[in-house]
Amino acid sequence: MTALPHVDALCAIASPYRADPECDQLFHAAMRELSEYHCAQTPGYAEWLAANGMDPHALAQLSDWSTLPPLFANYFKRRLLLSSAGEDALELTSSGTTGQKSRMRYDTRSIGAAQAMVDRIFDHYGWNTPDTPCNYLLLSYEPAGAITVGTTYTDQFLCKYAPVNRVSYALRHNGHGNEFDPFGVIRTLQEFAAEGLPVRIFGFPAFLWFTLERMREMGLPPLQLHPDSLVFLGGGWKTHADQSIPKATLYQRLGEQLGIPDERCRDGYGAVEHPVPYIECPRHRFHVPSYARAFVRHPATLATQAYAERGFLHFVSPFITSAPAHSIVVSDMATLHPGHSCGCGIATDWFELHGRAGNTKSRSCALAASELIKES
Repeated sequence: MTALPHVDALCAIASPYRADPECDQLFHAAMRELSEYHCAQTPGYAEWLAANGMDPHALAQLSDWSTLPPLFANYFKRRLLLSSAGEDALELTSSGTTGQKSRMRYDTRSIGAAQAMVDRIFDHYGWNTPDTPCNYLLLSYEPAGAITVGTTYTDQFLCKYAPVNRVSYALRHNGHGNEFDPFGVIRTLQEFAAEGLPVRIFGFPAFLWFTLERMREMGLPPLQLHPDSLVFLGGGWKTHADQSIPKATLYQRLGEQLGIPDERCRDGYGAVEHPVPYIECPRHRFHVPSYARAFVRHPATLATQAYAERGFLHFVSPFITSAPAHSIVVSDMATLHPGHSCGCGIATDWFELHGRAGNTKSRSCALAASELIKES
């Protein structure tokens, strides 16, 4: 394994939302180290930088990472890009059923770094409870064989923070694929409420909303899950965007129908192309952890936008050695805000999502999964 001391030191920072000059200097050093690594270890990367206006020799002095030419996340739907470290690495994909898939490889160092970031954020919020068994409802794909879909891999990983009493899936495997089972989810929630253990609900928000709606339509009484239960969502509404509701409304209904407090309802943002965890604070803002930086790009010119101006999200993070995905633009529209404007006490910048831009054929896990919701 190539020695990357600054990368390893940055990824080992214990406090996930540090914002101080020493942390900034370490981030700059790690980004330079990682960028130079890809120039040496990823075929064509140095030439690609030069073709896009960046002299690879200038990396040694770079500190404005908004100027590092980014790759677009959608490009990974067309081509598997690998460094030498990615040749025999774990492969994850973005889409669970149909449509274009992003294929990403994560070597041991890269996947370990991303998972360690989640460890520290869960520790930060007090969600790592190794002495408290929980029941789990995973609003994602029931595995059949090896897990290669990024969202399912993530949900399985998240079960490590509290011992599993038992687990149930919303997207059941039927022998040919997966289908949403709302009645099974309702029955599971009723059983979990009767058992009295804390419940952890992870996955796509659309399935949770449709479950709550079905419970209301059936006239079922509210449930009272354990007050230490946790809802941690990820993904969007996609093909059911016309039925999407504000997160505040979903969180309110979770309190009314399942007894889960607002501060125990959180959303997470990430992608198989960029699995750095962006997790809502108690005020439901996506703060950027110390291991990354975020910018916003003008949708027409790709110029860097100021705070509160809308554009494409651009992330940089030096954690990944298996692919040149350390500077990446995603297709989600957002605005960026300074950390102090949140008021939760976290000093790092935060962003507000405004949905996916354009009308392309690209599809995410959430889009593919949302098609499994049957209208009735």
